[in-house]
Amino acid sequence: MPMHTPVALRGLLRERKQPPDQESGSIEKIKDVEMDLLSVQALNEFPSDIIATPETRFGPEQRHLQLRAEAELRKALSYRSEVGLTLRSKLHDLEFVEIETPLLFKSTPEGAREFFVPTRRKGLAYALPQSPQQFKQILMGSGIPKYYQFARCFRDEDLRADRQPEFTQLDLEMSFVRADQVTDTIEELIRCIWLKHLKVHLPDPFPRMSYEAAMSQYGSDKPDTRFGMQISRIEYLLPGDLISKITPLQHPVVEAFLLRLDSVSSNGASTIRDFITRFLDSAEGSSFTSNPDGGPGIFVVDSKKPLQGFQALGFEAAERVEDMFQAEDGDLVVLQARANLPHSGSSTSLGDLRLALHAAAVKAGYITPPTGFAPLWITDFPLFSPASETEPGQGGSAGLAATHHPFTSPKTPSDVDMLVVDPSKVIGDHYDLVINGIELGGGSRRIHIAEMQAFIMRDILKMSPEKLAEFSHLLGVLRAGCPPHAGIALGFDRLIALMLGKSSVREVMAFPKSGKGEDPLVKSPGPLSDESLKTYFLQIRPSDHDSTP
Repeated sequence: MPMHTPVALRGLLRERKQPPDQESGSIEKIKDVEMDLLSVQALNEFPSDIIATPETRFGPEQRHLQLRAEAELRKALSYRSEVGLTLRSKLHDLEFVEIETPLLFKSTPEGAREFFVPTRRKGLAYALPQSPQQFKQILMGSGIPKYYQFARCFRDEDLRADRQPEFTQLDLEMSFVRADQVTDTIEELIRCIWLKHLKVHLPDPFPRMSYEAAMSQYGSDKPDTRFGMQISRIEYLLPGDLISKITPLQHPVVEAFLLRLDSVSSNGASTIRDFITRFLDSAEGSSFTSNPDGGPGIFVVDSKKPLQGFQALGFEAAERVEDMFQAEDGDLVVLQARANLPHSGSSTSLGDLRLALHAAAVKAGYITPPTGFAPLWITDFPLFSPASETEPGQGGSAGLAATHHPFTSPKTPSDVDMLVVDPSKVIGDHYDLVINGIELGGGSRRIHIAEMQAFIMRDILKMSPEKLAEFSHLLGVLRAGCPPHAGIALGFDRLIALMLGKSSVREVMAFPKSGKGEDPLVKSPGPLSDESLKTYFLQIRPSDHDSTP
């Protein structure tokens, strides 16, 4: 009988003493009973044309066999279920109510691209929800004080290792609360599952850092603070002629960080220069050397060289930079210029280089990988950011887009006043949870006054009357005495991947999509037949890239 064939066994069971644990690979052994076997019946014989040995590695197009053959994948799904059960139990204890919200929604310009579901009513379509954001705010206006759900969300985004077009988030909302009451609740949940499932005690409370501090010190709005390499501004230390050589920008900001390697050969400086050369010549490194603001300046501290290797900086600047970073032989000091503008977006070029160089040094064995968990709240984000051609935003004409979504409240009364003075300087009452450089989720205190919400959309973002009308349902709810409320959403797939030490959320999902957004097993998305196109009043039009009409 072929291996992997499901069978029915007939015999007599009796208890037995459990044998010592032995490595059994992907085989799950029953150890507390044994059987006097009378018969074995094949229920569905495994076919001979499929090769399945212990060495076989199945591809994603055979996901069912992947899951069957790899115990690690099955354990991840089981672990995911157990963590979800713990979270549900804890939320129940905290008097949250689990409520499902619709998946067939309508298109509204919240910020991300949407998936549409056509209907048989000509010209009408549903949109799959980017998140349950509007429905959970509606629940707050409906007398539900504490809501949560494990919500399926859909976003038509460019895919990366940590993104999927459909994903699960732990979504919750609370009425009559401040932002800190939401973050306290999340900390309680996170500490609970870390202790129960990882046997790890997390700090109480979690540290906090402003968006501005994170971008200035780490070049990222989701910094991994387990390793140093903090960024400092140094343009005031550098001679003007040097600055003009490293960047075409006028009056730029010049920043730097120090990278200290743990282990190099006795010929340290030469080894480090070879490491840097290989990195900069790699595909990843080329993106930094081709920076239009100027490539990075990388100095290897070498006591055998003039001015410790900082000779290009000149005597005074070399001494002050060396003193600032307490540089030692073999250290790397990395410089990068950027435009002297307020921070926006999620990272700076030097912040990206900091992460890339650290990862390359870890891979090369020059740095010990960081361990443990470093939770961190990032707060005080700008309420608005410059509009981007690559992100749809809210489609207004102001040149601004909501940094997170248009329902976030200004943080303080002075921020409300600043709306009519300079919206780009308004701080939102928003908070992101970051652990080990991974953004696990974000939330905010919401706008609960209809007039304020309409003012933000109409007068600040300058959304058209047609787009504003798409939110008439929400404005109606806010107008009907909606209480103050705040909430958050945690990426559940990403949370489980972090807890298990996985590099991709695909490793903790049963049926993930590929990098092209496809399911290789079921072959989705699939083509539409002419009959389906006709039924749903659709027509395929040639794209600009088509060579034929």
